[in-house]
Amino acid sequence: YKQESREKAIKIGLKYFGVKMAVMVEAVEQIIAAKKLPKTPGEKQTVLVHCWRGGMRSAGVAWLLDLYGYKVCTLAGGYKAFRNWALQQFEKEYPLKVIGGYTGSGKTELLYALQQRNKTVIDLECLANHKGSAFGNLGQPPQPSQEMFENKLALKLYNACASIQQSVDNSNNCIWIEDESQRIGNVNLPHNFYRNKQSAPVYFIDIDFEERLNYIVAGYGKFEKDKLVTAIMRIKKRLGGLETKTAINYLLED
Repeated sequence: YKQESREKAIKIGLKYFGVKMAVMVEAVEQIIAAKKLPKTPGEKQTVLVHCWRGGMRSAGVAWLLDLYGYKVCTLAGGYKAFRNWALQQFEKEYPLKVIGGYTGSGKTELLYALQQRNKTVIDLECLANHKGSAFGNLGQPPQPSQEMFENKLALKLYNACASIQQSVDNSNNCIWIEDESQRIGNVNLPHNFYRNKQSAPVYFIDIDFEERLNYIVAGYGKFEKDKLVTAIMRIKKRLGGLETKTAINYLLED
């Protein structure tokens, strides 16, 4: 395309693209079926198509899917434009309020209770597929990549601000999040967003140790012993050798 001409690029593309038309349509059908997306009888299924810069590749696939009967949208500027937009979201300051508390305080449950009261909430652990602690990956799906996590967070922040602006409830003027370290499992909160969180007011839940202990045992005690042992080994340096050995022995003797 750059070295010779647009026309020659199209001809080469057609030779490559033509043989893959049926495969592409079938791939889209499989994606839609896997997601179990609702469809109103008589309405076309909507498909979003994008490439890196929003050029001929996405336009060609959009033409094919439109011909097949889908309602097709293309991402203006491609994924590159979306990614730049996502990174820009972290340069903004947000009206955050942070729920803090020691492990086992039920911070996530409180977030959902606020959501039930029509407050604007972002569950960072849900976006990261990790509960933040050494045992946080147990029972969770694989974590997203760092880039995917940032993209999901950017969309949540954008929608949260829109929700606040549209709300008729004057008390819904902030975004509630849980107090997290910068690292959640294998992903990290963007630096500017983390700094924003660190300067936000914290509402600390003070729960008795015994209650927190019972909550943790009920939440994690159901998992296989080998997975619990692996999680304990991850915090061996913090626990110390003796406490690590004691904890593992209790598990194996139970």
